[in-house]
Amino acid sequence: ALRRNLYASSSCGVCGKATLENALSVAPPLTDPARFDSDFFPSLVGRLRAVQPAFDHTGGLHAAGLFSPDGDLLAVREDVGRHNAVDKVVGFAARAGRLPLSGHVLLVSGRISYEIVQKALAARVPVVAAVSAPSSLAVRLADAAGIALVGFLRGERLNVYGARHRIGAAG
Repeated sequence: ALRRNLYASSSCGVCGKATLENALSVAPPLTDPARFDSDFFPSLVGRLRAVQPAFDHTGGLHAAGLFSPDGDLLAVREDVGRHNAVDKVVGFAARAGRLPLSGHVLLVSGRISYEIVQKALAARVPVVAAVSAPSSLAVRLADAAGIALVGFLRGERLNVYGARHRIGAAG
């Protein structure tokens, strides 16, 4: 008795690709030489959280942050959806003429989904980090695309998935 109508659709162009091959046909695997020591990551979550005014007010928004190769926080965007927050960060980079995002790190406040890895691949981001877990499909795509995923980033602890060669021991 319930019927759902879809009147319009919008996306970044890579969302909804059903297979890894389809995602990689939109953007080829990264050849970016970026590498990061594991000690680059522990402070990122606190730095992102410190500049989330909407989360402070509502307690219910996701954030995405873009970090330079030197660790500078370049952009933070909040949204109800973590995918939208990522889109806003990539949009910032596009408007600022910063694409491709070689050597950068994208941090998300939730889990790393396949779609977030797709967006990182399209923007050419070599590392995606998160406070939570990546999905198994996100790990498969990251591995095929040459993207490192840093999951469960909590305190000094982290797990590395995908292109693990991008993350080295603390220096």
